[in-house]
Amino acid sequence: MTDVPAVSFEFFPPKSLEASFRLWDTVQVLAPLAPRFVSVTYGAGGTTRELTRDAVGTLHKHSGLNVAAHLTCVNASRAETMEIAEGFAEAGVREIVALRGDPPKGEGSFTPHPEGFGNSAELVEALAETGKFTIRVGAYPDPHPDAAHENADVEWLKRKIDAGAHEAITQFFFEPETFFRFRDRCEKAGIDVPIVPGIMPIENWAGIKRFAKMCGAVIPDWLDRAFEKAERDGRTDLLATAQCTELCTKLIEGGVDKLHFYTLNKPELTRDVCFALGVKPEMKLEHVA
Repeated sequence: MTDVPAVSFEFFPPKSLEASFRLWDTVQVLAPLAPRFVSVTYGAGGTTRELTRDAVGTLHKHSGLNVAAHLTCVNASRAETMEIAEGFAEAGVREIVALRGDPPKGEGSFTPHPEGFGNSAELVEALAETGKFTIRVGAYPDPHPDAAHENADVEWLKRKIDAGAHEAITQFFFEPETFFRFRDRCEKAGIDVPIVPGIMPIENWAGIKRFAKMCGAVIPDWLDRAFEKAERDGRTDLLATAQCTELCTKLIEGGVDKLHFYTLNKPELTRDVCFALGVKPEMKLEHVA
């Protein structure tokens, strides 16, 4: 019998009233699975900073869930960034996913703010010095597009862990061996914090391929062919559920006990995969007052 994993979920902040209802519906569907935490993202270039803060505050106040806020280095001074973090702490939010962040739309590469953090390791160090947060960071099983050499992603992760991060969440990937190879390299480098696989249920194959190209995730030829055939046969939902469940099952069989799902605020596929893995509803969510 395969062990049942602990799960966590990522949401993005709503940009409209309709999207707000969609986010809350997503939370309603997934909260009963008793996640370790749920996280709320920043947009590229810090474009959803206020929306993220508002969504984090609302979820923390009304959902009963452990909420983690994404925080990035983009388009803000050190003082501004730490003021945001302090605001989270004052609101009772003590979990942060600390990231460098994507450059603003139209800019090809990350350029630090003149008075800002130069990279995610500097941000982690400043957050750790406050002693107020559980800090999670990103990790890249496939090479990050900005990676200078083959082992750069492991070296960068080690820097972030040494700066005070407590856990790493990986970018999504498509084959379990990708994660296992990365985990082995991290262990060899002396990284001893939990490394949690980031799982992307495939709601839309064309969209996922665009995401993969942007973040450097390697797309296996067999999977591309499988989705092309499934699209012709009208069976993409069935393939997506089977592919994601099999990936997670192989990870669990390889010793993984935690999974982090990128939900894209579309909960049904994530819920179905969790059910298939034996994650059962445990709690009821209160309605917003």
